Amino acid sequence: MTTPTQVVCFGEILWDVLPSGKQPGGAPFNVAVHLHQLGVPTQLISRVGDDDLGVELLDFVASKGLSTDYVQRGRTHLTGVVKANVDDANEVTYKIVQPVAWDYIQHEPALDALVEQADMLVFGSLSARSPATRETLYRLIEHAKFSVFDVNMRPPHYTKEVVKYLLQKADLVKMNHHELAEIMGWFGQEYTAGPERPAAMQWLAARFGLQAVCVTCGADGALLWAQNQLYQAPGVRVQVKDTIGSGDSFLAALLKGWLAGQEPGACLRFACATGALVATHYGATPAFSEAEVRELLASQTEQPAPH
Repeated sequence: MTTPTQVVCFGEILWDVLPSGKQPGGAPFNVAVHLHQLGVPTQLISRVGDDDLGVELLDFVASKGLSTDYVQRGRTHLTGVVKANVDDANEVTYKIVQPVAWDYIQHEPALDALVEQADMLVFGSLSARSPATRETLYRLIEHAKFSVFDVNMRPPHYTKEVVKYLLQKADLVKMNHHELAEIMGWFGQEYTAGPERPAAMQWLAARFGLQAVCVTCGADGALLWAQNQLYQAPGVRVQVKDTIGSGDSFLAALLKGWLAGQEPGACLRFACATGALVATHYGATPAFSEAEVRELLASQTEQPAPH
């Protein structure tokens, strides 16, 4: 008997082209790999081209132990490619090629059924840049028990209207502190300093009926507004090799704890340690175990506290 899928990740799968060579990437794919590594049964909905890069990506997905059953193959568009600039290890910038295969994820009845039986659907704003994939996503969200919006705004690949729509449809939202500032500005709720973040998160949760809002603050850790309470976790100090995939592994770890019904502060701290651990490796999807995360966590002294 097959294990029921707990999480479905929807969106881009691509090659990050780095000075050192190409690496598989795409936020939904990275989240799916890390969820799988953390023992959460996960399926990926995406699309690759009918080309050598597509075949190579599918092989990589399979090598990570993930199913490729819902990764479509298209003949009209090439497999996705992103050119990454890693001159600043802490702030990677991307040039995202368009249009590519994942801009054309087709809706199929089997996808509705997959999302309906899963506990969570995870998606970001990047996959919604094209009408075809956006329409598929919008249809699938209507079948989700619990929607997780990983904001991930990459200029110029998003619009205010789409981000606002996805916020309305989400149950849990994760963003970085830059994205929080930008989104608040759209509503005339501008703020300038870190101390104002909790009020902004609370405002967003109320405005969009969100169960949880998570904001990552780089090396300074993360904040989580959940159960009408603010939780904070400090950054975990590590020797950074690159931050590609850190935010994706953070989200995967947060969702693992959330699915298990763990206390929000514990979920957040585990997520911060996971993101930090991934940053000690090159690439978005290094192999690691939950035990390694726990070990790193145990080496830190501060505890997250509700405020």
